[in-house]
Amino acid sequence: MIKNLDIHALERMRIRLNRLYGPSQVEHLLERMVALVGRYGVGLEGFSDADPWDETSAVLITYGDMIQAEGEAPLAVLKRFSDRHLSGAINTVHILPFCPYSSDDGFSVIDYRLVDPKLGNWADVEELGHGFRLMYDLVLNHCSRKSKWFADFVNHIAPYRDFFIEADPEEDLSAVTRPRALPLLTPVHTQHGDTHVWTTFSDDQMDLNFANPDVLFEFLDILLFYVAKGATIVRLDAIAYLWKRIGTSCIHLEQTHEVVKLMRDLLDMVAPEVVLLTETNVPHEENISYFGDGDEAHMVYQFSLPPLLLHGLINGDSTYLTNWAASLNELPAKCTYFNFTASHDGVGVRPLQGIVPNEELMKLAARMKELGGHVSMKANADGTESPYEMNITYFDALGDDPNTVTDAHLARFLCSQTVAMALRGVPALYFHSLTATRNNLAGVEETGRARTINRLKWNEAELEEKLADASTPAARAMKELTRRLACRSQHKVFHPDAAQTVVNLGSEWFALEREWDDERVVCVSNFSDQYQELLIDDRLYRLNRCDACHDLLSGRRYMGDGKVVPFEPYQTVW
Repeated sequence: MIKNLDIHALERMRIRLNRLYGPSQVEHLLERMVALVGRYGVGLEGFSDADPWDETSAVLITYGDMIQAEGEAPLAVLKRFSDRHLSGAINTVHILPFCPYSSDDGFSVIDYRLVDPKLGNWADVEELGHGFRLMYDLVLNHCSRKSKWFADFVNHIAPYRDFFIEADPEEDLSAVTRPRALPLLTPVHTQHGDTHVWTTFSDDQMDLNFANPDVLFEFLDILLFYVAKGATIVRLDAIAYLWKRIGTSCIHLEQTHEVVKLMRDLLDMVAPEVVLLTETNVPHEENISYFGDGDEAHMVYQFSLPPLLLHGLINGDSTYLTNWAASLNELPAKCTYFNFTASHDGVGVRPLQGIVPNEELMKLAARMKELGGHVSMKANADGTESPYEMNITYFDALGDDPNTVTDAHLARFLCSQTVAMALRGVPALYFHSLTATRNNLAGVEETGRARTINRLKWNEAELEEKLADASTPAARAMKELTRRLACRSQHKVFHPDAAQTVVNLGSEWFALEREWDDERVVCVSNFSDQYQELLIDDRLYRLNRCDACHDLLSGRRYMGDGKVVPFEPYQTVW
């Protein structure tokens, strides 16, 4: 059966499996790989030349129950809302973890192959997929303490008795990178005695032992199951921490990269239309390492973008954003960025390391507190703590006052989202950005968790009432954001693979050029709170040398030599 498959792909897999598990297991593991492919009957068509993304690509990030109506499955309500408001603007819906779970709003998975009945069922997911492409999470670093897998570990039942990582708390684990200010090991009583289990994120999220090939193959099976269930993008959650080796930092290890590359090999062979996206909330250079040499993730989160946009717009100074954007390396073929500003988590601080001075970072964190947000901390190797993420809705993060919404606030927020739409990559909007949601302070008080501030559950009737009133921030934001996304989708120059050049017009502007064949668009944003006029001169030589140009967003035309473009505070012109 092996000879009927892509020989080159199998050879890459052989090399990777050898690096992970040694030569003695390679042939057996390759046979398992072939059996796995056959089980799902996916593709086997070889790598496709078709684009996995284009200028119409845009993602909504949402929980399955972020909008609710009494007596209805939340996934069905999400389908109705998306059909009504998002067609033509958004083409992909990222349903955050929708499996049965025990904590962390879905990221402590009990059963990877089931849909949480409180959300609906696989038929509801499939129905949503009739109008939109779908993105799923593969939460593979850990699973729930309440899962059958962990119950079998406790009871010493094969194969799951070897699915988790036990460690001696007396060992020196100080080198391990810690994303949380919580204990790394959790005491557990099992049938074979008391032990300590590795728990990177919480004592309910038990880390899985990928040094055991059975664990790898369990997740390869789940990956193909998700593909068979309609996933077109698969997000590898917390992938950076996957492989553990005591005496190392246990982050970004070579074996972790090999696992991602193996998954890429598998998808290239059997489902080439499916995109692999890595989630690594770390400094930029570490983040983009998951592109490999174009043989690893198809897409990585642009984690530096959200805090850089916040810093630039709050301070009216785009310097750090411009310098960073200008420094971005050329992407490997068939790779791009996932450009987001907000997600279910907070705004990460670590991605600013090496880009923004620490004192500026601390000022930004303090500003988020003034606006009603929280700052979550992480443990450092020296026993100290430092900011890890800022917990606040992105809409409120760009405000002037936690109690009011001004026109300047809304304009500043729309500017942030429009910059993300223009950058090379695929734009993604979090549900609460789309609806200009305020901080969920009551939710934080109820749960005691800072991240709840950005995880409000909307009542459908209440939200529709706000959207029907053209004066509300929700209606104004959604109308303008969907209009701009629809405009973007009409121009090939916004294809994620289109060329990008950052233009430095000074600290009060952010500008870049996008180009595809004969179409050129210059995207300019006023980062200041003042009316400004921009002279089209040799810094924007392509515009300077044309007789006329027009703004895609407003339709306004600019004619002749010495063209001057007026900008309201925080206005963007394409």
